[in-house]
Amino acid sequence: MPNIIVEYADPVAERVNVGGLVEDLHRAALNTGLFSPDAVKTRAYPCHTWLIGERENHSTFVHVEAGILAGRSAEQKKQLSEALLAVLVAHCPAVFSMTVDIRDMDTQAFSKHTNDL
Repeated sequence: MPNIIVEYADPVAERVNVGGLVEDLHRAALNTGLFSPDAVKTRAYPCHTWLIGERENHSTFVHVEAGILAGRSAEQKKQLSEALLAVLVAHCPAVFSMTVDIRDMDTQAFSKHTNDL
């Protein structure tokens, strides 16, 4: 598991191939070797309203949040964070702020169901 969610300021889509960014973030998570391939899910959402410091909405951002099941070491989380940030830096040279947040999901509270399709 991770659930990788990419949020980005609307104008980013004019400067960045968001589909390519999502694919490369997904591949970077897989390449860490920390997750089963079928467990990685990546998606992106534009943000229509935002503020950054005193810059209001004149600056752009991309924020990646990866929710992973608790139990990974600090080193593994750092490895994932750095891998995802490297993808952001490569894809987003014209974006003001790029951030990554790795969050632990409670293994006792997480539920999952899949269908054989």
